[in-house]
Amino acid sequence: MSDHLKRLNAPESWHISKKVSKFVTKTAAGPHNANAMPVAVWLRDRMGFARNMKEVKQILSQKDVIINGRPCRDPKMGIGLFDIIAMPKIGKYYRILRDDAGRHAPVEISADEAKVRFCKVRNKTIITGGRVQLNLRFGANVIADNTYKPEDTVVVSLEPETRFKILNHFPFAVGNMAMVIGGRHSGKVARVVDIIKTTGSVPNKVILEDAETKSRFDTITPYIYMIGRETPAITIRGNNQ
Repeated sequence: MSDHLKRLNAPESWHISKKVSKFVTKTAAGPHNANAMPVAVWLRDRMGFARNMKEVKQILSQKDVIINGRPCRDPKMGIGLFDIIAMPKIGKYYRILRDDAGRHAPVEISADEAKVRFCKVRNKTIITGGRVQLNLRFGANVIADNTYKPEDTVVVSLEPETRFKILNHFPFAVGNMAMVIGGRHSGKVARVVDIIKTTGSVPNKVILEDAETKSRFDTITPYIYMIGRETPAITIRGNNQ
């Protein structure tokens, strides 16, 4: 199987030039979906930290790029929504969000913000001993109590000594703040106004009020990512926006 794909076929969410060369690095298998962007493409094509793959490999071999609290050595490793990318040697820290076109948008954040990760709870299961396990959106699992529900967001630590310890919790509930991560309203930050439950396999509908314009719109539950209570608990627009 090829390690590359044609630039013309690269996902639109990558937001890279299509005619610079014929091929581009393909994402390795990982916790994100097929739209995940390889670290090499992010460093070289999106951010300009490297001019070619040789420089990408040199940067990674020196453990200069920390993704979600761990050094990245694989240039094909995929990065996706709400991943934290830290480059402490140059004082740069980023969180990957969505822009209004559904593309990956690296938002520059502070070093303190880079110590935590916002994780959406996909579902929860009961494991040996009757303990509750939260299954998070991107493959990780954490042991917790029964306070948390699917669609909630938990804020977990990325610090080595407290890795994946739950530090905060934003319920999927009316009145809390959310970011839309898909559909035509992608990238909007809004307050949940109503949650309309539907029957069958159709996702529940969510009514939101835009934080800036105060206009209302609707989307579906899979496109909702909780990010705060009264106000967003993350930086929405960084210095690079």
